[in-house]
Amino acid sequence: MKNKATFEEIKHINDIGQEYWSARELFTVLDYIKWDKFLNVIKKATQACKSAGQEPDDHFPRVEKLVKIGSGAKRNIGDINLSRYACYLIVQNADPSKEIIALGQTYFAIQTRKQEVLEKSFEKLKSEEDKRIFLRREMAEHNKQLADSAKKAGVIQPWEYAVFQNHGYMGLYNGLGAKDIHSKKGLKKSQNILDHMGSTELAANLFRATQTEEKLKREKIKGKKKANQTHFEVGKKVRQTIKELGGTMPEDLPTEGSIKKIASEKKKGLDSEKNK
Repeated sequence: MKNKATFEEIKHINDIGQEYWSARELFTVLDYIKWDKFLNVIKKATQACKSAGQEPDDHFPRVEKLVKIGSGAKRNIGDINLSRYACYLIVQNADPSKEIIALGQTYFAIQTRKQEVLEKSFEKLKSEEDKRIFLRREMAEHNKQLADSAKKAGVIQPWEYAVFQNHGYMGLYNGLGAKDIHSKKGLKKSQNILDHMGSTELAANLFRATQTEEKLKREKIKGKKKANQTHFEVGKKVRQTIKELGGTMPEDLPTEGSIKKIASEKKKGLDSEKNK
């Protein structure tokens, strides 16, 4: 989808992994010519946000950024870092006669709803086992997307992808590669590391995968070496975030029982309940 590529390409990720869109960039993509006119749309969206019981400052934070002007000089201009929800409200209040606005309405409505469904689904989970199953499935899905982004960056062969994945692990696990993690966790060669992670460790790895995928796409990274370095740096950044929050380092988290076995037993239990 052309519109998806457009809105995805201007998406940014902040230091704590939250996605946002620059109002200045969105203004251009939505084919507005006068900034003041676009600010009026933002004003309506801000009011709609407030009416919905949300805090506008959480979705429309104002920022200053340096931009280049003539002769290489720079100056500060005002901008707004928009959340996905803020973008959704903006396109709902923008000029409906523009084709790109209609496309934006579809894109942000789908993305906002998708996130709501995921968050609500996870919130409903009570047990650690259910959280592990949910996150492991998400991990499998995002690993496919990560593999696709890595391939576009130049990571083609299976062994190249293994090296690429290893760089992500080394960043997150303080230099430990897949084999080292296997050894530290007491796993057999045939056992998948991800299948024996608790929900906290899975969440950290899911964050690593999604942020690497976004960075590869957003910065249009090309070449195996750059892709590997990107994965390592993202992993390292996730580790730093865990440290700043006072969390346990992933290599020190306990090894859990096989998630595949747990999922299989739960399925058998559900099947037997149906047959009663």
